[in-house]
Amino acid sequence: MKKVLVFGAGMVARPLVRYLLEQPDFNVKVATRTVSKAEKIISNHPRGEPKKFDITTDALELEPLISDADLVISLLPYTYHVEVAKLCIKHKKQMVTTSYVSDAMQELNNKAKEAGILILNEIGLDPGIDHMSAMKIIDKVHNDGGIVTSFHSYCGALPSPKANVNPFGYKFSWSPKGVVLAGRNEAKYLKDGKEVFIPGEELFENYSIVTIDEIGEFEVYPNRNSLGYIEKYKLPNVKTMFRGTLRYIGWCETWKKIAELGLLDSEEHNIKGLSYKDWLKTLLPETGDDIKKSVALYLKLDEYSAIIKRLEWLGLFSEEPISIERGSALDVLTTQLLEKLKYKEGERDMIALQHRFIIDYPSSHKNEKIIATLINYGEPDGDTAVARTVGLPAAIGAKLILEGKIKLTGVHIPTAPAIYEPVLKELENQGIIFSEKKIR
Repeated sequence: MKKVLVFGAGMVARPLVRYLLEQPDFNVKVATRTVSKAEKIISNHPRGEPKKFDITTDALELEPLISDADLVISLLPYTYHVEVAKLCIKHKKQMVTTSYVSDAMQELNNKAKEAGILILNEIGLDPGIDHMSAMKIIDKVHNDGGIVTSFHSYCGALPSPKANVNPFGYKFSWSPKGVVLAGRNEAKYLKDGKEVFIPGEELFENYSIVTIDEIGEFEVYPNRNSLGYIEKYKLPNVKTMFRGTLRYIGWCETWKKIAELGLLDSEEHNIKGLSYKDWLKTLLPETGDDIKKSVALYLKLDEYSAIIKRLEWLGLFSEEPISIERGSALDVLTTQLLEKLKYKEGERDMIALQHRFIIDYPSSHKNEKIIATLINYGEPDGDTAVARTVGLPAAIGAKLILEGKIKLTGVHIPTAPAIYEPVLKELENQGIIFSEKKIR
């Protein structure tokens, strides 16, 4: 019987844990700060064990937990992954995460190889399914003698069209703070052979409109550093390399103004007893009696603009008291967003992922465009699409590692056929399937 240790029981954990519990030879321990969440996920399964664990206060328990497992899945905040990985190396335990590989994690590559273990990262949705589905096409193109000259990839976790009923065009199906913090990332990509750098404060100014068949038009803005994937995806001849985030129309202009207002600042303050209106006044250099008019003036917007209407709908101009006593502007914002941007009973989320390739075939002097699209919806009153598309790839990867079907060692992302072929095949069995269109 193999022992799987899962750190974390957050918004994407349930499909992962339930998939592993369906395997007859796995025991699954879920270690989390809020043990009631683990108990709910496990639901009295005989091979599941909830464990109360807080890495910020129970650090001494971390090593014995890891040493007792055969494989560790870390759904902790990414800042803790390296600490977990070092103990996995020490005790020669396999490890899986859905997070981006940090420089500190990559530095553990040789030590992981020496220990004979695999540390598999970026095996969720984005990153994860995006890598695997892209590499499946890229490797086939290369085998057929083709050259990828342009690659665009777009991904978004959104309300389904029927659930898109609030002014922000968004609802939370994963960490609210993660969504907000992503809006401060700088970005790099390649366009027509030239590198483009976008500072974090200009991120939301640099968006375009794309149309995805069946679901409509979206804004897309750059997602982190696309340049590193030129080598990872083995595309030395590519002239355009762009990875972007999808949102409904109106998102980027709204978040540009939210940033200008200082709502993404992370410095903590005492805000006990303040209303949202009074707190907002502290962020402005000068205000009058009408806070809405003052904010509009500061942001150089019409008082009746859609953006001001969105901020008003969010409650930021209200006399309602703030629910936390101390925190940053970012904390106040995310608390209110989480309260207002909830999924209601029966509503479904949606993930949209699309790759667009332009390919040259030198031997035939022909070119081809390939569009690969994944649209997946959550289950009403069940698992969200985000939870399934993030959690299931990690669970499947863990299963394959423990069964000895993935034999790699070191620090990896799922771009090798030995990983992506069996994972994508099993995802199809779980109803997560790409459509592919070729245009010649």
